[in-house]
This record gives sequence, structure tokens and C-alpha cells, in this order.
Amino acid sequence: MSKIITDAKIIDELLNRSVVEILPDKELLRKELLSGRRLSMYIGADPTGSALHLGHATNYIILEKFRKLGHKVYLVFGDFTARIGDPSDKMATRVQLSREDVIANTKDWQRQLSPIISFDDPVNPVEIVYNHDWLSALSFEELIDIASTFTVQRMLERDMFEKRLKENKPIYVHEFFYPLMQGYDSVHLEVDIEMCGNDQRFNALCGRTLLKKYKNKEKFVFITTLLENPKTGEKMMSKSLGTGVFLDASNIEMYGQIMAQADENIPQLFTDCTYLDLKEIEEIKSDLKSGQSNPRDIKMKLAWEIVKIYHGEDLAQAAQDNFIKTFQKKEVPDEIPELFLEAGDYSIIDILITGSLVSSKSEARRLIKQGGLKLNGELLLDPEKIINLGSESVLIQKGKRHFLQIKLKL
Repeated sequence: MSKIITDAKIIDELLNRSVVEILPDKELLRKELLSGRRLSMYIGADPTGSALHLGHATNYIILEKFRKLGHKVYLVFGDFTARIGDPSDKMATRVQLSREDVIANTKDWQRQLSPIISFDDPVNPVEIVYNHDWLSALSFEELIDIASTFTVQRMLERDMFEKRLKENKPIYVHEFFYPLMQGYDSVHLEVDIEMCGNDQRFNALCGRTLLKKYKNKEKFVFITTLLENPKTGEKMMSKSLGTGVFLDASNIEMYGQIMAQADENIPQLFTDCTYLDLKEIEEIKSDLKSGQSNPRDIKMKLAWEIVKIYHGEDLAQAAQDNFIKTFQKKEVPDEIPELFLEAGDYSIIDILITGSLVSSKSEARRLIKQGGLKLNGELLLDPEKIINLGSESVLIQKGKRHFLQIKLKL
């Protein structure tokens, strides 16, 4: 068993960095951590998709810090609860997944999280568990007893249910079971702490109620921050907004995704997504506020720090060199996607669609008319342009960042 570390400085940062709230009381948890008693904690997640982004990673970074203090940590994969579908922040019922889909996603998650979690530590490893193992074994009688702990009124306290009722949208009975089943994870594991984002607060508190009922045990709920733009209130990590920084991205892609973040997001990304000391982050905040530093330069440091975590220092430096070469010096990157075609005449619009630079002819025309396309370094404004592909390759540039090399198929 690993030694429990009770360094007050480390513990205080752990309890104050990327934290929204600790229930029932932060000071009580601090005393427990300083006592030297080995605590157990978990993060539960439903792998409903294969891709993770930095918003997901914050919790796992904190989990690893608890593990390094010597505490017992579980990573709970909801291969049962994912098939119910968590209604959190959803105005419609989630599509239920098969267990095979969920298991396949968990493999991708472990691979993406391996740079920030020591899955193979021989002394105090993270224990991976699947809640299908205990939830599928519950009898109907046991399920009724769990359900009897809560009222319908309490279930309807959830914002998304209230909104659905107002808009006359359906709420299915099985959706009420989700917080009960997630809550029962705490009972089975008998944990001291559950970590979650603010969107999972209701579910975690249900688990706290059930743990008191069945084990007469208190549970701390450790609620972490969500990555949100401080000006707009929008989530920083969103596929629909195109602002995500995804863990399965290459070093070049990840660096570019971070550089595309709004300047006002920089401080929180340093806090929640890097290992930089808080004192250094405060200095960065001060420099940004005073205007002493160029936000672009600070963002480059942020991108380098994050890419280093997931790809290593050498690839972080390569990504930074590529960015400087491509965007600051406005040169062509070393690695460019290639499209091989037979010799002949091709419309520029067909090439853009075939090369996946646009999704439709209308988008291609709009791009060209707005001056967003270059052909061999020259601005192209004619959407009817025909390219004669002979022995020489053609370089297409969309905007500032996207390149495509058209080559002759031999």
C-alpha cells in the first residue's frame, strides 16, 4: 500500500484549483486529507462517444493528483448507465447505446487519458471498474427500494425536466432511473469522495443520499469547474461551435486548436489544463490584464504546455515550430494532405469537394467569392476555374491554415 502524503501546500492547491464547490464542507475534507487516513474516491463517466476534449481531462488530472497523494482512486465506466442515457442538460431523450458500443469507447478513452493517468502504477494503480457488474445484478425488489428513497418532486427539480414540462416535451420514466443508478455506484464502492462537474451535481447528491441510507456513511462531493468563455458564457469545448481541443488530435492539430481559442479563455485553460504553478499563472493573468505581454505569445506558451502533456516535449516543439513557420512567417507547412488524380481537366469546385476542403458546391463558391482560396500562392476569385492537371502538382490553400496538394496519379 502506498504512503499517504499530507503536505498542506499540495492539499490546499488541490482543494482550491479548478474547484467550484465541495460538499458538505471543504474544511472537513481538508482535515481528512491532513489526517493521513487513506480515502477512496471515484469519477464516473459514460463513454457515449469515442472523443475526449480538454474539458473532460480536468477531472482526470485532479484524480491523478489524489492518487499521487496515496489515496485509492476508481475510474468508473458507465457501461450500464450509458445505456439508460443521462438527461443532464438535454432537452430530448438520449439515444440508448449497446454495451458493445460503450466498451469500444472505453478503450479509446483509456488510450487518450494515458498521458495524464498512471494506469499501470505497480504501487497504487487506478482501478477501472464497470457499473454493469453490480447494477445488472440488482433485483426488481432492490430497485424499488432504491426508488422509494426519492420523490417525483425531487426528480423534477432538475432544470431540463422543468423545461421539458413547460414545452410539453416528453419525459420518460427510465430517465428518472439514471440518477438512482449513478448514485448506487457510490453505495457499491463505498467511497469517501465523488468527483464530478457541476452538470452532475444532482446525480452525485443522489449518491450521497443513498450511501447514507444503505451504509450510514458520509460522502464528499467534489465539484469541478467547467471550461466556459468568461465573456460569452459559452462552453469552450464544443463540437458544434468548432472550439474543441480534442485529446486524440495530432500534436499539430492540438496546437492549432489551442491557438484558435479566444484570448479571454487563456487564464482558465492554464489553470484547469496544465501543471503550471498557480503563482506563475497569476503572473500571466497580471501580464494579460496590464497589456505587458502579447496574448498571442502567452497563448503559444499555453499551447506548448498542453501539447507537451499529451504528446511529449519534442512533438510540442515541432508543433510550435510548424505554427511559427506556417502562420507567423506565412510559409507552407512541411506536412500537407495530398490528393492524387488522373491527368486531365478538373473544376476547382469539384477538387475542393473531393479533397474535403468544403462540404458543398455552394460553400465552395462562397469561399472563392469571399477571397478565401489561393491557388499556388495566388488569390483565386473565379469559381468557374478549370485546373489542367499535368506533370506539375497544384497547391491549394483555404484560409490561413488548410492546405491541399494535388498530384498526378502515376
